[in-house]
Amino acid sequence: MSIDIQPVVMAGGSGTRLWPLSRSGFPKQFLVLDGRTSLFQQAVSRLVGLAMDGMSARAPLVIGNDEHRFLLLEQLREVGVTASSLLLEPVGRNTAPALTLAALAALEDGGDPVLAMSPADQTVIDAAAFTTAMRRAARLADAGAIVTLGIVPTRPETGYGYIQAAALQEATEVAAFVEKPNLETAQRYLRAGTYLWNGGIFVLKASVWMKALERFRPDIAEATRKAWQERTRDSSFVRPGRAAFEKIPAESIDYAVMERCPSSGIAMKVVPLDAGWNDLGAWDAVWQMLPKDASGTATQGDVFTDGCANTLVHASSRLVAAVGLQDVVVVETADAVLVSSQERSQDVKRIVARLEADGRGEKNLHRKVHRPWGWYDSIDHGPRFQVKRIMVKPGATLSLQMHHHRAEHWIVVQGTAEVTCGDKTMMLSENQSTYIPLGEVHRLANPGKVPLEIIEVQSGSYLGEDDIVRFEDRYGRSG
Repeated sequence: MSIDIQPVVMAGGSGTRLWPLSRSGFPKQFLVLDGRTSLFQQAVSRLVGLAMDGMSARAPLVIGNDEHRFLLLEQLREVGVTASSLLLEPVGRNTAPALTLAALAALEDGGDPVLAMSPADQTVIDAAAFTTAMRRAARLADAGAIVTLGIVPTRPETGYGYIQAAALQEATEVAAFVEKPNLETAQRYLRAGTYLWNGGIFVLKASVWMKALERFRPDIAEATRKAWQERTRDSSFVRPGRAAFEKIPAESIDYAVMERCPSSGIAMKVVPLDAGWNDLGAWDAVWQMLPKDASGTATQGDVFTDGCANTLVHASSRLVAAVGLQDVVVVETADAVLVSSQERSQDVKRIVARLEADGRGEKNLHRKVHRPWGWYDSIDHGPRFQVKRIMVKPGATLSLQMHHHRAEHWIVVQGTAEVTCGDKTMMLSENQSTYIPLGEVHRLANPGKVPLEIIEVQSGSYLGEDDIVRFEDRYGRSG
């Protein structure tokens, strides 16, 4: 009988330690840090690849932030994967409620599948070794076990929690979960050979998770069931009831259930994973993963270095030159530059906290902002004016909208624009322009087969993105 596997991808993280590349509006899991696909796309591809003789994989369940729903859809489309559902959390409540949503959705679809759950913000070099370990875990889980993948450590790491295994073999009992150690303890763990990094990858039946959660945290189980019962569906988007979801206690899978199992008589198994795993938790971890020159320097983008060693230089939008740097991280984006020692790269989160406290937009969005219809890039601004470059995908349309505080000039630089302004509709081609008066209802659409690009010049007393009143919107946004 075939093992029924339900891939589950946890894609709700914020990735603040990879600022300025990772922002709350475009977090770490959507970044392309190696190769040609994002971390989220890599996670999805690894899990849907578990199917083989004796194992069938359902379409993946993706759990993410409602704010990122169109990013999730677009990145799935790019790799040719259709999710069975996109479960959208209205607020973050950590991973235990998220996995509970996945279990309830999987049980609702019939049967009692094995949930193969992975975070969306990790990388694996040896995909074949990952698949082998996950299939081994799936067979154990199908027999009723709770299984986790333990990462075979390569160094005395103090930034990860550890799993103490009864022995180091293909699959063994979990003796205990242990917290992040100090350096001396981490060195001892490495010498012992029976401690594995906790990568947050779990494999177990949906009913087994619900039974364990109801035993250890019945409050989370009950509150999540209530939110699930009040869910709404919009195409592939499934939203739990917001008011009920906000009342769910925030807790991780580890604290809610997994760490309690070994001491409570519930057998847990761990399958070692030796596949070049990296959680990319900070810029020093990204440096470890990237190819380097003879001096240990890794570069991405338009970068020149001279006399640098053990250094990462990432350029997003311009030439970056680095001379004589050692053990340093330099990350350039269009609107922010980070310079940090490798040793202190974990502390970037402190800068992000200060940006949030000061209300700085650089915490949330890049200069180039992705939207379901395309993107816009704020290329210049000053008192009472702002200039944007806007791209609209073929067949896409912006909302029918108006602004209280600004007027707009549009100049077409590529493609064909269908412009609604008041009660008039016109077609504009390259080098043609139009004017949208303050307070006029308007819409921009791309009826063509190539991307539409325009330059938008805004002028007025207030130019914030929240000065939008939407009357119609195919993407379900309000404003």
